[in-house]
Amino acid sequence: MHKIVALWAVPRSTSTAFEWMMRQRGDLDCLHEPFGEAWYQGEDPMWHRYAPGEVTTPGLTLDSVWVDIQARAQSGPVFIKDFPHYINHMWTPEFLSNFTHAFLIRDPALTITSMFAKWPDFHEGEVGFPEQRALFDLLWALNGTPPPVIDSGDLLENPHDMTQAFCDAVGIPFIPQALSWEPGGDPSAHSWWDGGSFHANLAQSTGLKPQKRKYVDLDNTPDRVRQVHRRMKPHYDHLYAHRITL
Repeated sequence: MHKIVALWAVPRSTSTAFEWMMRQRGDLDCLHEPFGEAWYQGEDPMWHRYAPGEVTTPGLTLDSVWVDIQARAQSGPVFIKDFPHYINHMWTPEFLSNFTHAFLIRDPALTITSMFAKWPDFHEGEVGFPEQRALFDLLWALNGTPPPVIDSGDLLENPHDMTQAFCDAVGIPFIPQALSWEPGGDPSAHSWWDGGSFHANLAQSTGLKPQKRKYVDLDNTPDRVRQVHRRMKPHYDHLYAHRITL
């Protein structure tokens, strides 16, 4: 089986932009949140806000997704971007040994306010920071060394060097040309959620360009947003302390 590079992120963490960049390489079979599709829209949905009548896909399960990923890896190297909380019940040493793991983190003030703007009724179980930390710690314990961590703010400030550091860490060639692309692409074609409406800005972008780090003032946000942020921040800080630095 060929290499399966897994980028474990959280929602609203610029992970789809990173995935889009990885697609430009042309040497990887890239999958957009394959486990998430089954978690949200499989035949037995696991998300907390599921209500009868929501979209489901008969025959789509977490197990069927894993079978498909393995089949793809028989043909060539695979890259998946996904969220650990979709499959935390699947984290056996044998299962995890199939992947080359890496993590993408982002300031929870940014991710949570973005989630709230899109889903005012989001459930805390969809935020993902506790599971991201738990998987990071488990992999460290299993392998004796921490898996590589990229912070979104670092990536956007210096996309060339941070992407090169990521590629070095996961053992794939760095292809700088993949950092730029023509506008008008269709990231939504690879998205199963809501027709890909989250990706409209990405569709008009031209690449990962250096940009200033963003900050959000939580003082004027709803109490619930601040409460969730207080619970998520320690998990982010834990991984941030082990991020790749240049």
